[in-house]
Formats: sequence, structure tokens, C-alpha cells
Amino acid sequence: MMRIAYMIFCCLFRVPIWFYHIWKLGRDNDTHTEQERYDYLRYVVKKINIAGRVKVSGYGVENLPKENGYILFPNHQGLFDMLALIDACPAPVGVVVKKEVADVILVKQVIALLHGIAIDRKDVKASFNIINRMSEEVKAGRNYVIFAEGTRSKDGNQILEFKAGTFKSAINANCPIVPVALIDSFRPFDISSIRKETVQVHIMEPLDPDQYVGLKSRKIAHLVHEKIQDKIDENRVDN
Repeated sequence: MMRIAYMIFCCLFRVPIWFYHIWKLGRDNDTHTEQERYDYLRYVVKKINIAGRVKVSGYGVENLPKENGYILFPNHQGLFDMLALIDACPAPVGVVVKKEVADVILVKQVIALLHGIAIDRKDVKASFNIINRMSEEVKAGRNYVIFAEGTRSKDGNQILEFKAGTFKSAINANCPIVPVALIDSFRPFDISSIRKETVQVHIMEPLDPDQYVGLKSRKIAHLVHEKIQDKIDENRVDN
């Protein structure tokens, strides 16, 4: 966590201002558009990443669907993942997070700004309801990001099996599935160093509904998993 401490130190005088504005933008009565709220958060994230000596190299932004109402499915490497995604993605996204972290200070305020959803993975019924809620929001034009592994991989750039159930949200919403390959996103916070790091975010061509209609969620999960792992293997730079 050396880099987190370094980020906080470098941004110490700006953090209270950022926190105040993020809290304000996350309130129920806030009148800013979703894009305006997201743009402010993205501005803060980029400043934090620069301060932390992490370069986020984004690729394939042109692959994002032109109309809203899609779900990003990235691999999950660690705490830096959302910082990398927000840095690289210009379009606002909601996020599904574990209930355990939903009340952590700052995380809570960011989730509120993004209108994200906390999920209790042990409560099957609640998880099912959340998938349905998210599907309805995507149908209405919101974008979401879901980490299909369910938990972070602890093996660097080797990703875990994807949970088929997470893809039911996309199936129900009949929306594009956008695979996203995160490369070296574990390094900034897992390695005890503040040396410069580069994290790659590859936004891949989406799977449109007509490409996966009729497939079982398990098959879709495997297909997206293979696409992401292949992209990682093609572009990783072993240090």
C-alpha cells in the first residue's frame, strides 16, 4: 500500500476539496447530468493517477457503442482497476461492488456519484434482484461495469474463470457486451514501490445481442474470458 500512502501525501491539500465535491455530486437532489458528475470524478482520478506515478494507456475507446445502454466486462486484478477504467473510459458507467466495501469512506461517496449498486454475494435472492434492476437500468440507457470473476485474480495477468450468472444482466437487457482487458493493473498497489508503472486498458469490440442470442450464459462467459485472456497475452510486458 506504499503507493496509496504516496498518492494521499501528494494530494493531501486537494483531497478535502475533491471529497466535498464528490459527496455533493452523489446526493439524491444533485441536478448535474450523469456525464457532468462522471467528468468531475474522471478529472480527479486522472490527477490521482498522475500524482501516484501511474500512466494509464487506453486503447479501443472507438469500440464503445455509440449509444448508451451497454455493460463493460473487465478482468479483475485489484484495487486500481476502477481507477484505470475511469481514466480510460470517457462515457459514464455505474458499478456493482461487494457489500463489504460499500460503506468504506470515499468508496461510499464514489458509488453514490456513479449511482452504483452494492451486492451481497451470499444472498442469492438479493443478487438476482440486483441483476434485474441493473438490466432495467441498462435498457433505459445507463452503462455498467461488472467484474465477472467475482473476486480479484491473485495470479497477475492470468484471469480466473468468469461467473456465468453475471452475464444474465446483459442477456436480460439485450445489450452489447464489451470485453475489457486490464493488464498490469495489479502492479500499482500490490508491489511495494512508487516507481513509475504503466497500466493498459484495452476496450475490445463489443458482442452485440445478435452475436450471443441463443447461447447459454456459461458459453458467453467462456467466450468473453478467452477474448480477454488472448488480448492480455498479446500485449503484456513481463517485468
